[in-house]
Amino acid sequence: MDRERAFLVATGLIIGILAAVLVVMGNPGNMGFCIACFLRDITGALGFQRAGVVQYVRPEILGLVIGAFVAAFTAGEFRSRGGSSTLVRFFLGMFMMIGALVFLGCPLRDILRIGGGDLNAVVGLAGFIGGVLLGVFFLRKGFDLGAARTDKGSQVGGYILIAVAVVLLIMLVGGFNVNPEAGGPLFFSKEGPGSMHAPLWISLGAGLLVGFLAQKARLCLSGGFRDFFLIREYGMLLAYLGILVGVMALNIYFGNFRLGFADQPIAHTNHIFNFLGLFLVGLSAVLLGGCPLRQIVLGSEGDTDAATAVLGMVAGAAISHNFLLAAGPGGTTPWGEAAVIIGIIVVSFIGWAYREVEA
Repeated sequence: MDRERAFLVATGLIIGILAAVLVVMGNPGNMGFCIACFLRDITGALGFQRAGVVQYVRPEILGLVIGAFVAAFTAGEFRSRGGSSTLVRFFLGMFMMIGALVFLGCPLRDILRIGGGDLNAVVGLAGFIGGVLLGVFFLRKGFDLGAARTDKGSQVGGYILIAVAVVLLIMLVGGFNVNPEAGGPLFFSKEGPGSMHAPLWISLGAGLLVGFLAQKARLCLSGGFRDFFLIREYGMLLAYLGILVGVMALNIYFGNFRLGFADQPIAHTNHIFNFLGLFLVGLSAVLLGGCPLRQIVLGSEGDTDAATAVLGMVAGAAISHNFLLAAGPGGTTPWGEAAVIIGIIVVSFIGWAYREVEA
């Protein structure tokens, strides 16, 4: 094994171990690190959605942004750029989040759920691969959202996502009382998954490390499968295999491994929409050029198009809970099921409409 692939495996093992430890330290079961769920919780903490059980400013996300920024900046890889079908990327991010919240997790959490014995996540992974394959079909047909342009003037745009993360961290740590109704600056769950979290500084430290490693390794599950199907490159998949091995080993050690479909933490057994939810995520991710984790990392490198996709995910989280689209342990909702089907149709239309047609 060459050094690059060894680094990918080591990165995966570290992230898998951190995810298992975060659960032991207080995070929800099989949710040591979930981009979609944690962005959803931050959306709730800001009051954009009022589902009282999923509101918390997750330090892992703030650390992820800052850690990825530090990795990019110190390596000279930070540069402000954007302007590639920005509004389309917003809606792709929105549909990606809707699919994730019907499945109940992003691609990273899907691997973590499998590492906890949740067989529903295996169904989800099959759907994710199916969505990636449809995305690859559109790529082969010439799908292209256009090239981003490097900002030749001010680099300020590239720093906005980092600035937001720093401000939220200051508010979280400092406890600024700007929202008396919530008893503090933000809304916080008193019960449910939002009330379950590891200690702040441990969560932040884990986020910083994952952000740094994810930037260096270019982690992306959709990119891993895309590259395998397009050019038979499997290096990125080794990183996710490392995540699976790391989290599974520690789950078994801590007694948190429970093999089966039923009674899994924050999961449901609607196999059709476990499959279709992550199908929509996989398809959206390929067209965006990266999964939810990759979009945050790219945004932290100064990519304002990726940052816009992250804003789309925030909007998707708000819509999912305000309009009863999000699933829960009891299953999916008719509105959520309809939204996933509509999302697959709309995103497929985008994939077809944005193909390059020879004159």
